[in-house]
Amino acid sequence: MVQRLTYRTRHSYATKSNQHRVVKTPGGKLVYQTTKKRASGPKCPVTGKRIQGIPHLRPAEYKRSRLPRNRRTVNRAYGGVLSGSAVRERFVHQHLRLSMSCCIHVFSGSRHVLLIGDYCRIIRAFLVEEQKIVKKVLKIQKTKEKQSSK
Repeated sequence: MVQRLTYRTRHSYATKSNQHRVVKTPGGKLVYQTTKKRASGPKCPVTGKRIQGIPHLRPAEYKRSRLPRNRRTVNRAYGGVLSGSAVRERFVHQHLRLSMSCCIHVFSGSRHVLLIGDYCRIIRAFLVEEQKIVKKVLKIQKTKEKQSSK
């Protein structure tokens, strides 16, 4: 005959936060053991990708006392918060914006002189970068449409 099992706690409903598994004790009895929720791990808020190099733990496990700093972060700018591709894209956009603003205006005494050639070249470079990004997005959308139609 099969041994009957009862929950060890007062929470008696089989919900997502009340998961159990059956474990056999050394005495041969079967008991319920409470399982922890599976952790999805940190995700990049910009791209939505998982951040590599950081363990997938529950939020409380990332606290100072439980996990050392070198396992909580990644050694780069925005490490542990943004993915590498998001940081790279942010850096490229910031660099383009900065070089654009530097080259548009050149101080000569007290007035600003507009450099038409530099301005056009920077605008062109910026538009080329934007075009690459748009092409990449369209390609991804096309592959998703193909996969969904199958």
